[in-house]
Amino acid sequence: MASHPENVGILAMDIYFPSTCVQQDALETFDGVSKGKYTIGLGQDCMAFCMDLEDVISMSLTVVSSLLDKYGIDPKRIGRLEVGSETVIDKSKSIKTWLMQIFEECGNSEIEGVDSTNACYGGTAALLNCVNWVESRSWDGRYGLVVSTDSAVYAEGPARPTGGAAAVAMLIGPNAPIVFESKYRGTHMSHAYDFYKPNLASEYPVVDGKLSQTCYLMGLDSCYKRFCNRFEEGEGRQFSLSDADYVAFHSPYNKLVQKSFARLLFNDFSRHASSVGKDAQEKLEPYAGLSDEDSYSSRELEKVSQQVARPLYDVKVQPSTLLPKQVGNMYTASLYAAFASIIHNEHDTLEGQRVLMFSYGSGLASTMFSLKIREGQHPFTLTNIADVMDVSSKLDSRHVLSPEDFMVNMKLMETLYGAKDFISCSDHNLLRSGTFYLTQVDSMYRRFYAQKVASPDDTHEKVKLANGIIHDQL
Repeated sequence: MASHPENVGILAMDIYFPSTCVQQDALETFDGVSKGKYTIGLGQDCMAFCMDLEDVISMSLTVVSSLLDKYGIDPKRIGRLEVGSETVIDKSKSIKTWLMQIFEECGNSEIEGVDSTNACYGGTAALLNCVNWVESRSWDGRYGLVVSTDSAVYAEGPARPTGGAAAVAMLIGPNAPIVFESKYRGTHMSHAYDFYKPNLASEYPVVDGKLSQTCYLMGLDSCYKRFCNRFEEGEGRQFSLSDADYVAFHSPYNKLVQKSFARLLFNDFSRHASSVGKDAQEKLEPYAGLSDEDSYSSRELEKVSQQVARPLYDVKVQPSTLLPKQVGNMYTASLYAAFASIIHNEHDTLEGQRVLMFSYGSGLASTMFSLKIREGQHPFTLTNIADVMDVSSKLDSRHVLSPEDFMVNMKLMETLYGAKDFISCSDHNLLRSGTFYLTQVDSMYRRFYAQKVASPDDTHEKVKLANGIIHDQL
């Protein structure tokens, strides 16, 4: 058993998102809304979505299998597996139990952990559980593995363009290139009905959009103040945004990310006015006397603070926005897709940098924490993580469907939600090689999955069932 692990954090990452997507500008035209409502108003470019072949289980199987294979990880080396998701497949059986098929094939059934659920926060809860386990006396020397997976879908209407789907897997252990600064963490949790899913017969949430944005910013304020206090206790000096090289946010839509970073700058101004610079200080001074409640509803403050924050936003936040804008809202995977975007865009220059992370889940739960980047050892290096995730190739190989086809798919998914005794019917050619997919749900609601594997001559595909048997499929 290893003792006193140092530099505990993320050793390796991989991300999966469906290859099917719809362009937001095409949705604007189809929905008959004003041009720019989704692309500028929400700040979104594209939205991934699941067909009947895919769900949070298949995405999790795909990303875990890929991570283990591409980094050469022996499945027996995994000692804890935590899944974060708010997408309900079964009210009792955890997503983690489906993933155990991968490890049982290698004789490893001694893996702690199950699922964590609270809206978009579940992935962070799972991540903190794994980090705490490695840092604790209970650690047995093996790796932790975290999966954040969700399919975000909304009823027809103004919220539908804020959907998306993805799964992110993270390997946790000591001597990591991405280290948790565990002493510096701020958490805020309270009771709110801003977004919730009380109707178990429907996949769609009940959303109070205005309240949800206010709750998000309240959680951000509280977490940032507590994070700053912890930092100042540990370092003996004030913390401001100048101490963070990059900032990644949970991203329901990009416009909220822009508002959130501006809010952090306003927090710096409120705490230590001189930390934001003379020009910003002069422009924010008229709003210094606002109460917290009034500041959340002030459109003038929102506009001015975003203008003041824009130059810093372009440097510290913009690199994190690629996947959230291209894939959409990924719920629990959203924050970690933003971090994956930073690695993709900046991996050559990240050593020694600090990334500030804000996680939010409605209802509500929120945490701010920081990661410090250091030089890793192969295969756990930032360059290799960027190569494995292969973000550009995954984005470039997507199939862009029309809004009409997207709507047809949404209707199909509505009829299949909670259904039994059906076989999936969508085109397998839309799946990337290596993707796990749902083959059928039987009369007892049992779900069966297969993996698309390209044959050597590429004349037909082969399908590897989840139990390891290979079958030809024309």
